[in-house]
Amino acid sequence: MKFARNPTPRQRLLKALTLALVVLATVMSPAVLANESKKATFSNTTTLQTILTSSHRSEQNRLRDKYRHPAQTLKFFGLRSNMTVVELWPGSGWYTEILAPFLAAKGQLIVTSFAPSTSKPALAFQALLADHPEIFGKVKVSQINPPNEITLAPDNSVDMVVTFRNIHNWVKAGYAEQVYAAAYKALKPGGILGVEEHRAKPGISLEESIKTGYMSEDGVIAAVEKAGFKFVGKSEINANPKDTKDYPGGVWTLPPSLSQGQKDRQRFLAIGESDRMTLQFVKPKAS
Repeated sequence: MKFARNPTPRQRLLKALTLALVVLATVMSPAVLANESKKATFSNTTTLQTILTSSHRSEQNRLRDKYRHPAQTLKFFGLRSNMTVVELWPGSGWYTEILAPFLAAKGQLIVTSFAPSTSKPALAFQALLADHPEIFGKVKVSQINPPNEITLAPDNSVDMVVTFRNIHNWVKAGYAEQVYAAAYKALKPGGILGVEEHRAKPGISLEESIKTGYMSEDGVIAAVEKAGFKFVGKSEINANPKDTKDYPGGVWTLPPSLSQGQKDRQRFLAIGESDRMTLQFVKPKAS
């Protein structure tokens, strides 16, 4: 575009806008522009299946869907898009990436975080939430400091509490009962507790559970019922009959940890992730 030697105010404005566009095109490389066009967008009609295939999830996370069956697991728990949900001990945010966009439009996701925490996993999770406000902007963080400070949400305010492969850590730390009690207080009457956990062979001792990471299914059910919950049912969605549960490094021998390094790596990859119980409980309604 050519401009006169003595441009009018309008021509000067057009020239300035043209220069700005040139600078913007120079600064934003094709790769950046491509990434901008690929940003995930969600609405109140977004399905779990759409979220699972979304570009905001890494290929590494998507590869684990065949072991973790997230859509089937969340449907078994009874998840709905208008619920208020607490995710206990979210770890690296594998399930948070799914729950946050699903609940963003009509529901609410609350995640727990240790206060204060400077561990690498905690800092990485905090960075995940901060770096992607378009996905995690509505997520609330409940600061906890177990065993004494575990307030998840106001009493009787939550529709669902979920936990994925955390109970063995709570038992080892000695505060599983306090976590169950906190979940019970936060849930509305009729609210759901969804549990996924590594499943041991029947008859395992508590000492062996702590050592291997595998928990007794009957023991977990009994402990949660002791906290006041009613056991609703279980699913074999996350069962793995290939898991022999007798490895030198416990459950961490299997993917994704592969704690034995290259030793028998292909054998453990062929087994896949652990055999897991998937349980649903409810906080009884007042009679």
